[in-house]
Amino acid sequence: MARHLRGIPAFVLLFSASVSVLAVGITLPPSGDNPQASVTQAIGPVRVRIDYSSPRVVRGSNDRHGKIWGELVPWGMSDLQLNGCKECPWRAGANENTLFVVSHAVKVQGQPLAAGTYGFHLIPGQDEWTAIFSKDNDGWGSYWYDSSHDVLRVKTKAAKSEYHEWLTYEFTEREPAKVTVALKWEELAVPLTITVDNVDQLWVDQMRSDLHGFAGFYWQNWQQAAAFCAQKKVNLPEAMKWAERAVSDPFVGGDENFQTLSTLAMLQEANGLNAEAAKTFEKALNHRSATPIQIHLAARQLMTAGKKEQAIRVFEFNAKRFPNEWPVHVGLMRSYAAQGDKKKAAAEAKLALAQAPDPANKKNLEGIVKRLEAGENIN
Repeated sequence: MARHLRGIPAFVLLFSASVSVLAVGITLPPSGDNPQASVTQAIGPVRVRIDYSSPRVVRGSNDRHGKIWGELVPWGMSDLQLNGCKECPWRAGANENTLFVVSHAVKVQGQPLAAGTYGFHLIPGQDEWTAIFSKDNDGWGSYWYDSSHDVLRVKTKAAKSEYHEWLTYEFTEREPAKVTVALKWEELAVPLTITVDNVDQLWVDQMRSDLHGFAGFYWQNWQQAAAFCAQKKVNLPEAMKWAERAVSDPFVGGDENFQTLSTLAMLQEANGLNAEAAKTFEKALNHRSATPIQIHLAARQLMTAGKKEQAIRVFEFNAKRFPNEWPVHVGLMRSYAAQGDKKKAAAEAKLALAQAPDPANKKNLEGIVKRLEAGENIN
């Protein structure tokens, strides 16, 4: 035997030995033909992702319609008869762990969940369901489920859904700081609400980080970050400093213009510096860079904020500085309407209609003229 082996190259012997202890895997279709799927949703800068394998109701000649809930997926915990798991939840999908991934801390059904990747399981119930988030995220299904590794459990209630042949996760409701994700299969939906308490602050934190990088060399980015804070009424002291840099800091290419000055004025007012804010805003209105559209939009913003008298003054200032330019007559229309003079408002609306730069504005003004002539109020 030794003489026989002596003629075989050493690398062949090593390769043969390695094969005996390590099998190299190949890529195969998913078990049970349950395709892998993933769905992602943003909540502000937060990302929520669910990775899962998706079984179907009808498999070949096996029509399981009406046999999914309570049969294929039993109510309550199950004895999976493997690995000693006698009280196991459902894997909330097929094959490997369903994964629930969050980039930042969130709340699920009002309960806190830290950023991370979790194995996601469900305990189905005819009256109430339990969603489980486990720190074990690399198992196969629920066969290795261990309740001591639960990070969070929350309750929810299922509801009737439109028919889904394939098990699917959908984000069914979306708000700036809240979404609802629902598992839908056959004719049942299991929803979970995910919220972010401090979504605006997270945006601010990301902007601050961005401004410390290459983005910080451009005044436009400082102005946009400051304007966001002014609009959302967050981070106001720091935002005023950002606005000041956009106006005058040579390191970031600071540029005194209508945009930067009007943003600074808003933040000065938000920080209680009313006299300074009035001077800065006046400077913005009279700045050589100001356009009739910018001034018009500033007046609209004042009107929306309930500052009617100040808005009227700005509309009238725009008409004096840029007589007969678009959208000056639109502003005067709104000014007269705010003062209750619908006749003059309608006259200005007709002048604006003749200048309308596109079909959408023309159609809108035509409707406004009709409403004013009928004695109706306009917003």
